[in-house]
Amino acid sequence: MTSLAPVLDQDGVRLTVDDAVATVTLTNPAKRNAQSPALWRALTEAGRVLPGSVRVVVLRGEGASFSAGLDRKAFTPEGFDGEPSFLDMARGSERELDATIAAYQEAFTWWRRNDIVSIAAVQGHAIGAGFQLALACDLRIAADDVQFAMRETSLGLVPDLTGTHPLVHLVGYARALEICATGRFVHAEEAERTGLANLVVPAGQLDEAVRDLAAALLAAPRDAVVETKALLGGAVSRTYEEQRAAERAAQGRRLRDLAGVTD
Repeated sequence: MTSLAPVLDQDGVRLTVDDAVATVTLTNPAKRNAQSPALWRALTEAGRVLPGSVRVVVLRGEGASFSAGLDRKAFTPEGFDGEPSFLDMARGSERELDATIAAYQEAFTWWRRNDIVSIAAVQGHAIGAGFQLALACDLRIAADDVQFAMRETSLGLVPDLTGTHPLVHLVGYARALEICATGRFVHAEEAERTGLANLVVPAGQLDEAVRDLAAALLAAPRDAVVETKALLGGAVSRTYEEQRAAERAAQGRRLRDLAGVTD
């Protein structure tokens, strides 16, 4: 990776920017990049401070694992220092609980903005919150040692960090239910076959594959990619006829832009 001064470096998250490509790195390999509310706030901040010149955002984790999920401190009575424990959250009002979880989810939402394309570079364990963070991105390139798992149900919980929507759309309801309810591992071959991973490569080639994909994404004009992403992102919720109309409208905007015609 290019050595660059970080735009942000706090609470296990580092953001660096190299022209049109930003890299968000989880930086606590000793704990397999376990996640916490502080890390989620840092991820949210990374999205806020992302320069407008950035077109591609790469998400990666240092060390052998992408992210092993929620730090087990969350399940202790005291929880994290200065943070509400799960017990505190459960004892609060329904409105307070909803607001707390909504704030946590903000770390997982900005990766699908239309002005960027996000790529998760996933190696080793991507468990629970780690799996959901990979799912938050537009695209996933996985190392051949990857192990995805959604373990929340084994803890009596549900995946609540925005992972259920992309998981169902990628692999279908039945497989998503089976993955979540059993908590089993999804390995590289299945991840590529079912669409969880766009590409699987040997672990030593992960960074190179991500660089190649980023370069390919940057080869097309930005506005065309932005319009295409918005068009595809809305396709599921539109009818066939509505999607046809959306295609026409998007193409009209592109043609007028290319011709230098303004409204």
